Amino acid sequence: MLAAFARAFQTPDLRKKLLFTLGIVVVFRLGQHVPVPGVSFQNVDQCVREADAAGGSSGLFGLVNVLSGGALLQLTIFALGIMPYITASIILQLLVVVIPRLEALKKEGQAGQAKITQYTRYLTMALAVLQATGLVATARSGTLFPNCTVANDIIPDDSIFTTLVMVIALTSATALIMWMGELITDRGIGNGMSMLMFVSIAASFPAAMWQIKQQGSLADGWIEFGVVVTCGLAMVGLVLFVELAQRRIPVQYAKRMIGRRSYGGTSTYIPLKVNQAGVIPVIFASSLLYIPQLLVQFAGSNAGWADWINRYFTTGSHPYYIVTYFLLIVFFAFFYVAITFNPEEVAENMKKYGGFIPGIRAGRPTVEYLSYVLNRITWPGSLYLGLIALVPTVALVMFDAQQDFPFGGTSILIIVGVGLETVRQIESQLHQRNYEGFLR
Repeated sequence: MLAAFARAFQTPDLRKKLLFTLGIVVVFRLGQHVPVPGVSFQNVDQCVREADAAGGSSGLFGLVNVLSGGALLQLTIFALGIMPYITASIILQLLVVVIPRLEALKKEGQAGQAKITQYTRYLTMALAVLQATGLVATARSGTLFPNCTVANDIIPDDSIFTTLVMVIALTSATALIMWMGELITDRGIGNGMSMLMFVSIAASFPAAMWQIKQQGSLADGWIEFGVVVTCGLAMVGLVLFVELAQRRIPVQYAKRMIGRRSYGGTSTYIPLKVNQAGVIPVIFASSLLYIPQLLVQFAGSNAGWADWINRYFTTGSHPYYIVTYFLLIVFFAFFYVAITFNPEEVAENMKKYGGFIPGIRAGRPTVEYLSYVLNRITWPGSLYLGLIALVPTVALVMFDAQQDFPFGGTSILIIVGVGLETVRQIESQLHQRNYEGFLR
């Protein structure tokens, strides 16, 4: 593997791509430490230290803070991170199934995909304006740090001009992040947005691990540190095993004679991943569970229903919250797989090009067989997603920890998935030149 890395840097064009990607990552990390104009940095720093001492943040704020590399709670210019782009991409992916015009664009190939990408950019900027306005309003009301003594003084100036400057700064920074991600995709090693997400999450790991060591009591915290590292490595192995697992459905194409030439007659397969939905169900479930908390903040805690929500759904360690979170992840896993993989379309394409599954008749029997297999492998995939997402919450409940468990949930899924994709990208570049990858 080390020799493969050496060969990667010895190849001029690949070395240029790697160094360009590293340069964009450095700029991205610097932007995550530049405060937004109009924010009191001293008060923000005090609130962040008080929140860390209380065990970090939970709910949607905690999720967005992880995906932004800690920039959200520090109110830097990159506070929104790539969440507006992720949300816009998910919305467009869902609308492609609903709106016939978008579905027709998707089938047009590269030109149609470029048009959908342009729509995604427009929607990203609209969502960035909304989220920036909501973040400024939340920070000014003190809700961002509910237990901080100086939470209401984070933004000292409440004038319209200051608010407008902050919203413009956050929105412009989101556009800059989107541009940097596309630069990595075009001129770097590829997969730019996922790479920036990977960097944001990985940047928060050292501080979280060191805080676990400082809060530990056995052998100056080194025993707790070792246990967490061991559990983390075991979880990475589990996630790797499941993410690479797939059901391969064999497909045979009939041989056709056109003139004197013979076409077809090949054998291939349809790869159906166990975790076909990726990390999307976890994000959907987290966002949906945050809606009741948001309603309570707007309605106040005097109403009876607001008190019930505060008791059972504000703290992530309550059994009601855990069960609801798990069931939502399972539901959204099936929902997302159903809208992204259409067995009827796959069967129709196979029939059009003379393909068939051995032992299964073309047409309706093929559709039923694909649906049957997809449902069978989605069940373990959805249960696996739910269990992985609940690891931080279960660790807090079982060990009564004061610090969030760094390995687990959305972060570990994204890190492993992006890491695998990046390795594939570099390996494909090496195969084009040296016919050797990382592993022989």
